[in-house]
Amino acid sequence: MKYLIANWKMNLTAADSEEHVKLILKNIIPYLSRVNAVICPSFPSLAIVSELLSGSGIALGAQNCFWEEKGSFTGEVSPLMLKEFNVDYIIIGHSERRQQLHETDEMINKKMQAVFRAGLTPILCVGETFSERQLGRKDFVIAGQVESALKNIQLVNKKLLIAYEPVWVIGSGQAVKIEEAEHAVRVIKQVLIDLYPNLDLKNGVEILYGGSVDSKNINYFTSSPLLDGVLVGSASLDVDEFSQMAKIIYENLAK
Repeated sequence: MKYLIANWKMNLTAADSEEHVKLILKNIIPYLSRVNAVICPSFPSLAIVSELLSGSGIALGAQNCFWEEKGSFTGEVSPLMLKEFNVDYIIIGHSERRQQLHETDEMINKKMQAVFRAGLTPILCVGETFSERQLGRKDFVIAGQVESALKNIQLVNKKLLIAYEPVWVIGSGQAVKIEEAEHAVRVIKQVLIDLYPNLDLKNGVEILYGGSVDSKNINYFTSSPLLDGVLVGSASLDVDEFSQMAKIIYENLAK
């Protein structure tokens, strides 16, 4: 099984999301025996998408959460509130939130803890900017983001997804070479080994690639034994494109 996660970002109204999901269900159901599909719509669309996905085999994810269960936090949404919509996954630390909304490592760590407390699965996003890459700090940045996100967290009996998303390729239409993605996976795994010497990396932790993934390049990433799937942004908004990606994963795993 490989993950195919759709991050719709701030796109599609609830009505648009309803039509989108109906078309997706028609197209990718045959591939779900080998594809762990997850759809992450915007908050206003969660209710209708949750209803449509019920019993389909496609999981529901959210794009963000707050770190408290309740309180005077205007405009925020807690993991427990999301859980009521049958959300299983929550994206944490996406580069757009780190950069545009100034989310700090401390904030991301608190969100990770809250997601685990709620019994949900975080999709932790890590990745370097272009300037960090140019300065040769890529490995250091990735390692630091993983380590800070997991501070004071024990992974025993917990499920975790980590998505390597190089910031400089997101939305560019140009993904990194597979060798570079695999190197990032090795860096992430080494950090996990250092933090959790007794952790079985084959169970509970999945590492994905994200960043301008589409049907033209998904084969490179989902064929790699080091990568457990992909996190897809803009390409997931195209039903035909998303369905084709599911088909490619299915056919690769059938070989």
